[in-house]
Amino acid sequence: MFINEVPRLRDILSSRFLLRRHVYVTRAAAKSPVRDDEWTLKCGRSTPSLLRRSVPVAQSGARCLTTAMYCLRSEPELSRAEQILRSARRQKVIQANVTLLGMEGDSDLQFLLQGGDLLKVLSPSWKKTRYFRLMEDCKTIWRESKRTFKDSQTFSLDDISSVRLGRQSEGLRKNTEDQVEGRCFSIMFKSRRKNLDLIASSEEEAKQWFNSLQKVLSNRNNLNIQQKTEHWISSCLRKADKNKDDKMTQSELKNFLRLINIKVDDDYAEMLFQKCDKSKSGHLSGEEIEHFYDLLTHREEIDVIYGAYAKTTGFMSSQNLVDFLKKEQREKATLADAHNIIQKHEPDENAKEKKLLSKDGFLIYMHYPETLVLKPDHREVYQDMSQPLNRYFISSSHNTYLMEDQLSGPSSTEAYVRALLKSCRCVELDVWDGSDNEPVIYHGYTLTSKILFRDAIKSIKEYAFKTSDYPVILSLENHCSVEQQEVMAHHLSSILGSALVTSPLGEGMPTDFPSPEELKGKFLIKGKRLNKLEASFAPEAAEADDADVTEEDESNNEDEDEQKEDEKRKVKKKLKLAKELSGMVVYCKSVHFHSFEDARQNLSFYEMSSFKEQKALALAEESANSFIRHNVDKLSRIYPAGSRTDSSNYNPVPLWNAGCQLVALNFQTTCTDMDVNQGRFLVNGKSGYILKPAFLRDVDTEFDPITLTRGDWLKHKTLHVLVVSAQQLPKMNNKKFSFVDPLVKVQVYGVPADVAERQTVAVENNGFNPAWNESFQFDVYVPDLALVRFTIEDHDSTSGNEFIGQYTLPFNSLNMGYRQVPLLNKNGDVLSSAGLFVHIMVLDAE
Repeated sequence: MFINEVPRLRDILSSRFLLRRHVYVTRAAAKSPVRDDEWTLKCGRSTPSLLRRSVPVAQSGARCLTTAMYCLRSEPELSRAEQILRSARRQKVIQANVTLLGMEGDSDLQFLLQGGDLLKVLSPSWKKTRYFRLMEDCKTIWRESKRTFKDSQTFSLDDISSVRLGRQSEGLRKNTEDQVEGRCFSIMFKSRRKNLDLIASSEEEAKQWFNSLQKVLSNRNNLNIQQKTEHWISSCLRKADKNKDDKMTQSELKNFLRLINIKVDDDYAEMLFQKCDKSKSGHLSGEEIEHFYDLLTHREEIDVIYGAYAKTTGFMSSQNLVDFLKKEQREKATLADAHNIIQKHEPDENAKEKKLLSKDGFLIYMHYPETLVLKPDHREVYQDMSQPLNRYFISSSHNTYLMEDQLSGPSSTEAYVRALLKSCRCVELDVWDGSDNEPVIYHGYTLTSKILFRDAIKSIKEYAFKTSDYPVILSLENHCSVEQQEVMAHHLSSILGSALVTSPLGEGMPTDFPSPEELKGKFLIKGKRLNKLEASFAPEAAEADDADVTEEDESNNEDEDEQKEDEKRKVKKKLKLAKELSGMVVYCKSVHFHSFEDARQNLSFYEMSSFKEQKALALAEESANSFIRHNVDKLSRIYPAGSRTDSSNYNPVPLWNAGCQLVALNFQTTCTDMDVNQGRFLVNGKSGYILKPAFLRDVDTEFDPITLTRGDWLKHKTLHVLVVSAQQLPKMNNKKFSFVDPLVKVQVYGVPADVAERQTVAVENNGFNPAWNESFQFDVYVPDLALVRFTIEDHDSTSGNEFIGQYTLPFNSLNMGYRQVPLLNKNGDVLSSAGLFVHIMVLDAE
């Protein structure tokens, strides 16, 4: 189906989605008082689903569910027979989930299921034994609580960002002694939840916990969306099965539907229950639960798409699949590609032997990474990384050490770890004199806590190249005395060693930056320098410079009115600079910006300026072309205004449009601006480096994002987006009768002419499988700078919409055709089972 056939598909979908499109759930007409749960859900089918789960690795998700409806809870003492029955049920649940993970007979998984005692560490004096184990769902860690009247606590493996062996957390370093190093490990969480610091009884046991958790986390991460959905639904079914008898009553069915975010009334629940209760026993069990699962998870849109191409007795032949891949997905597919897809995804061995793809196989394929909205090759490093450093956008952080606000929030080495793991390549260190001749990092003249400079550098070294191999820039805001600057230089040299660049690469005085490829695994220092770099190649001139420099302080880069006040007072901060620290500044010497003309005439390529956001935005709007040309030769760093004491952010897009490389944001703050930043650096292997478009690297460029003229940058495209459906959206709160009313926003960021936003209607009370089938069209004039953002919100006309999830990516990285859009939560972490289903088409504008 080409783009001119999309309206026909939309009409087909509209007629067959009626039940979901107006899910809409309306008040049931009744003469008696209407209760909150008396709603009618127009989203079911009256015929059984055609989709039978037969995924080998899951051993049929639906069939697993019939044995997976059990979990532990506090109950009266059980008889011997009841204990045996409970144990048998538990083993069935475990077996179902072990099979799903593909870890049958795995000793590491068995170790976690058995669990054991660990010492939980909160402070030097608070270290207490707690019992931890993996629950039957193979997803949740349970730990006992010793506190009176407090239930034992759990956390999900999906909430873990990493597991670290040794004293690798700030808490363990502060609260434990060196001799327990080998027995320690930490569980780090994705959100702002505090880390879990633990000590095992021996080094071998610590390694066993570490390796076992790592393996299970890896296996869970490798599950496709369909498998994660089956696991999630299985968990909800167990929760709904109140009496743990592996059967579902009508009341339990209603409770289950609430858990998965669908609101129903009594009449609809009874109709659905009666449809599945073939035995007329008053409860569902065995195949009846399978049938209910199939009704629930059937995706009408997949039926429509599959039916349009399945021309071989109800199956897709290899040629049918090639036609789908070429016409819909716009891929250069061959019969060999089709055969590989069938071999990999078709669950029916008979169909596979005949090189046919069943509807089940097609559904499985549509849930795999190759069908995501992000182009597969853009997930790896695909750009030329051999060009000079200043030709790249570089992921940059401001006040990296802060976890929260800039007035009283905590500073932490963990903040550096989190930024680096998000592929940040330029981190900031605000350094001041500390006690015992040890420099400290904090936000000066505020109540933010302090961390040792030494500890920050150790953490940076440890995590700098976990996500990306490309160079990290340490942006020093230096307020220290000469004595403590010498300590800083010692720590940098001794900790970073040969990875620290202290002299130009190659022979002789350089005339340009080295490339990210040449600087792999290296650290660069950005800061003040006593003299020109050229002086290091002319020893006789080295002593001519004074040891005083203007203090490296972002607060010096004030607005014009403030600058005029300073000029009147004729006050200028001076800083004595240690030669040891000065000599470490090679390619990123900080200088004050006076004008573009001054920079062109007097500054060398390695001399760079930092701009406060207001100044930078004014230059990007009023002198865009001059700013772009400046950034062809020099590096520019932009940072948030000091008035943003809450660590809020600004829109980075106008600064990227002006060619600014280091657009620094507060990584600790979750907001739209950080989402857009994460989207910009999502591609190219999450390297933290994105090659700027050619017209931003040309010293004679005429490009101006404000007033577009004809040039290589003008590539007018038309973007067509059909928002089809979403799956398994999370509830926004845990209230029993709370349901989401989702709507989808599609936004384009880029030059002002490209900025646009469209949104769907809200689907009421259905977060499980809402459908919209709405299409939008966008004109994009400068695609090389554009980004596309998909956002799902919970509609609320009274208090404003609530954020559910989003995904942002560069326009040029869009995969065309029917695509799954993963959703990220407000912290930038993947919502494991949730997704958005869209159709994308990009055409040359006429």
